[in-house]
Parts: sequence; C-alpha cells; structure tokens
Amino acid sequence: MLLRRTLIAGLAVLSLAPAAVSAGLPDLKGRKVVVVTENAYPPLQFVDPKSGQAIGWEYDAMNEIATRLNFKIEYQNTSWDAMIQAVYDGQYDIGMTGITIKDDRKEKVDFSDPYMRSQQLMLVRGDEARFTDAKSFAALEKGLIGAQPGTSPFYTAVYEILDGNEQNPRIKLMETFGATVQALKTGDVDLVLTDSTAGEGYVKASGGTLKIIGEPLGTEDFGFIFRKGSDLVAPVNAAIAALKADGTLDALNKKWFLDYKMGE
Repeated sequence: MLLRRTLIAGLAVLSLAPAAVSAGLPDLKGRKVVVVTENAYPPLQFVDPKSGQAIGWEYDAMNEIATRLNFKIEYQNTSWDAMIQAVYDGQYDIGMTGITIKDDRKEKVDFSDPYMRSQQLMLVRGDEARFTDAKSFAALEKGLIGAQPGTSPFYTAVYEILDGNEQNPRIKLMETFGATVQALKTGDVDLVLTDSTAGEGYVKASGGTLKIIGEPLGTEDFGFIFRKGSDLVAPVNAAIAALKADGTLDALNKKWFLDYKMGE
C-alpha cells in the first residue's frame, strides 16, 4: 500500500474528466511515429501472459497521446541497452520503458517532461530473511545481485551497495530486467534493484514469492525519449500536460497499479 501511495502521490491528484480533451493541442495530421519499447517492465509495458498481447500503462498513455495529437503509432521492440543509441541514431522516433531523466542521457537524446515519479527499491524473494537492507546485504558475502548493463542509476546503485567496483563478481549481468527477476525467483541471484513502478507490478503478480525490503535508495522521474531536436517533443509535452490536467494519468495509475491483476 505504501508503494501505491508513493507512486500516485508523485503526480498531481486531479478530478477525472469523462472525455478526451484535444482542443488547443497540436495536430500532427496523421503522420506515422515509430515508438520502441522493451516489453519487460510491468505494469508500464509487458506481454500479457493470457493474451500474448503487449499492454501496460505506457501503451495506454502513448495511445491516448497519439489520439489527441492525431498521429499513427508503429510499435517496435528492442532491448534496453540498445534503445537510447537507437533513438539517437534515428531508428525510432520515441522510446519508452520507464526511462529515468538523467543529465548524461540528455547528451544523446531529448526527454519529454516527466510523466511519472518512482523510487529505487530492493526486490527479493518472499522468504528472504538473511538481510533486510543494503548494509546487511553487503555484509552477506555470498549474496548475488542481478542487473542489466548500463541501466544507470540502478546499475550504479548496484555496485555502490557493495564496494564501488563494477567488476565485483557478486554482480550478475543479464540482458533484460525480466531476466534478472526470473533469476531472483529461481535462486540464481538474491537481490534485484527495481523501482516502485516495476516492483509493484512484480510483487503483485508473484503471489507472495517476491517482496520489497529496506528503505528507498533514491527517487527518479520518468520521461519519453526522442532523437535530438525532434519536433515531437513540444507536442508530446503539451499532451502530457493535458493528461495530467484532466485526470487521465491518475486514471491510468488506478487501472494499472491498483486494479490490474497480472495473470488473472
């Protein structure tokens, strides 16, 4: 419940509007926009285990933005470690996968305004009793962390929990966030750093086999990414502001973080 309150508190609490508001927003006249994502970050975007379809908070938000701005989306998929470079190279118009707004990333891509605020948290197995926070995990000499390469600030936080050494053998690198969580479930690693967004989704879907421990390790804002100088940034920012103002983002938070039950 605390995680839910924290996430929803990160956005303004506003009254819901029954209909989409597109008046005053730019009209992109039906142009095609290629949006890339990872589909490994529930409930932001993931593959529904029942239908096999890609769904989630970010899909709903982006589809609504496309409706209000009058553009057509072509969705594509890539790994996280390739996404920023691919958007920088112009392979895709927009990237979305819970991407933290960071100054070093702004050197390669442009960000939208924040659409969500989240926190860095420690995800462990539900029966974990050997450690309860970052300090006690560091003292557990054989404890292993699963991480993705290059996922700052999480990768940075991973090795800083230990001794600051990126080559520490206790860090097990994997291609996707979903792979790190699967390794956690099977006992191949003992800890995964996540945020309240993904952590909430995985804990809810785990049936008690996963839990969050310790205090938050930091706070971050999420944004969509664009190639440098993209003419899509201003229209998307205008649409995000409209979605905040009429309560659409609050409605998506309720749908995906309170009401949605993965696997049911």
